[in-house]
Amino acid sequence: MKKITVIQTKKDGERPWNEVNEVAWKHKEDNNDSSVKLIPEKQHQEWLGFGGAFTEAAAFNWSQLSEANKKAIINAYFNKETGLGYNLGRTAIHSSDFALGNYTYVEEGDVNLDSFNIEREQKYVLPFIKAAELEAAETLTILASPWSPPAWMKTNGEMNHGGKLIEKYREAWAKYYVKYIHAMEAEGVPIWGISVQNEPEAIQVWDSCIYTAEEERDFVKNFLGPMMEKNGLGDKKIIIWDHNRDVIVKRATTVLSDPEAAKYVWGTGNHWYVSEEFENLSKVHEAFPDKHLLFTEGCIEGGVKLGAWHTGERYARNIIGDMNNWLEGFIDWNLVLDMQGGPNHVGNYCDAPIIADTEKDEVHFNSSYYYIGHFSKFIKPGAKRIAHETELSDISLVAFRNEDESIAVVLLNETEAAKETSIELEGNVMELAIPARSITTVVFN
Repeated sequence: MKKITVIQTKKDGERPWNEVNEVAWKHKEDNNDSSVKLIPEKQHQEWLGFGGAFTEAAAFNWSQLSEANKKAIINAYFNKETGLGYNLGRTAIHSSDFALGNYTYVEEGDVNLDSFNIEREQKYVLPFIKAAELEAAETLTILASPWSPPAWMKTNGEMNHGGKLIEKYREAWAKYYVKYIHAMEAEGVPIWGISVQNEPEAIQVWDSCIYTAEEERDFVKNFLGPMMEKNGLGDKKIIIWDHNRDVIVKRATTVLSDPEAAKYVWGTGNHWYVSEEFENLSKVHEAFPDKHLLFTEGCIEGGVKLGAWHTGERYARNIIGDMNNWLEGFIDWNLVLDMQGGPNHVGNYCDAPIIADTEKDEVHFNSSYYYIGHFSKFIKPGAKRIAHETELSDISLVAFRNEDESIAVVLLNETEAAKETSIELEGNVMELAIPARSITTVVFN
């Protein structure tokens, strides 16, 4: 029989990631039905890992702290033993709203991109990434995303408030991604993949650009895909959509139904805003089983919520919901925000798992940090989701088998009532008490 380890975090509990003692197997009796049955022989998608975004805002906040607190944050996220064990990351191709202002890498009107340089990233972002990779002791898998082309490439003449890419600049814009990848890699930071456009259906007051599904398809097919291949970057992953679940099926269908576009596309990225229609990911998977699904952004909107419990629950609910519908990796939004939830150059303040009080040189850990850890510390890259049967209507759960054959099951209880359950694995049963407003990870190894 496998050894059982139970880790719990509960609202008003004594400490997070608390290991529960006195948990043991019992032989399954014929008349003793288990409420959760694990089926490890039935395996699904392979897991890529967890990570967060190295925005300029996050990197700036990190830079303002003492060396001790900078180290603490890096350890908390990227250490494989004591931290979350992050192995993924996301960067912005020049500015997003979580930057200190709008900026690009080229001079006005430079269609040939002769002036291209990423000197701005050398100040805050690159040192942050390099410190993370040193702690992780590996190269991070980094996705790079643009929020807007330079203003002069757009129909509205500015980076903010939507607008579209002017058709005559499509080739230059495709080349811009190539320049970015080469520049980052010259700095020792490999880029694993790119998304075509962050949130291509949202006209935002910050950096944004609109693509219809057909425009995204044609840009990938006729410009971005060929440009990447022409410049020796055909191995880089291209991700479409990079937006919410509500219309992900329609977007993926339009792009991936075109073989000439689909051949360049690795998969579809999703965010959690607006919709928790997790089943839409399965619809995309079922229609295009050879393509992949990656969570590319999610955060708690509306500024910092220190001490809030529902924020962690939202993370867990979304991670479980997407995992059970073929998601392959999870990238959180900003790694570190300040006490206001920024900086953000248009005041779009948000929350983050780690909040830094840069004036007092203090670091605060939100419930979301600990909830993410219930997954990332125990479901390792290379793990495969396994099937399960459950009779629990008010407990969300997901199960994975790691490459070392250990099995991790995560159970989320968002209700105000404690629950008693039992988990069956290979003919044996363990009984489990799940506290109210809690998250539990059970590891069998």
